[in-house]
Amino acid sequence: MKLNELTAVAGATKEAKRIGRGHGSGQGKTAGKGHKGQKARAGRGMRPSFEGGQMPMARRIPKRGFHNIFASEIVAVNVGSLEKFENGAIVDAEALVKAGIIKNGCDGVKILANGKLTKSLTVKVSAFSAAAKEKIEAAGGKAEVI
Repeated sequence: MKLNELTAVAGATKEAKRIGRGHGSGQGKTAGKGHKGQKARAGRGMRPSFEGGQMPMARRIPKRGFHNIFASEIVAVNVGSLEKFENGAIVDAEALVKAGIIKNGCDGVKILANGKLTKSLTVKVSAFSAAAKEKIEAAGGKAEVI
């Protein structure tokens, strides 16, 4: 087989619909746009949320609360999920991402006290809860704030 002999599998390609090419084409005269109206006009560009002049859904629904766009996003990790690491390992944001515990470090990582820790680890993250720090040190590890 040569490159010039290659053809597409039957049904893989489709002829383009030729619009506005006379009555015999089946898409002649109004070219599938019907008669008159906003959608029949040239250059008819309506945004997806347009509702024909009706008050749009985004404006009808009441708005509640406040979202601070400047707030730092801290990822919470429980002490119990640090059991994945080997004894004596150094745990930081990068190590947590590699282990699949968190997706990304965001603006910081905080260790919380839920779960048990039996391994001695050196944990270097942004913040610890008081109980989490106690659990890490009780297991013989170190809790360092970066």
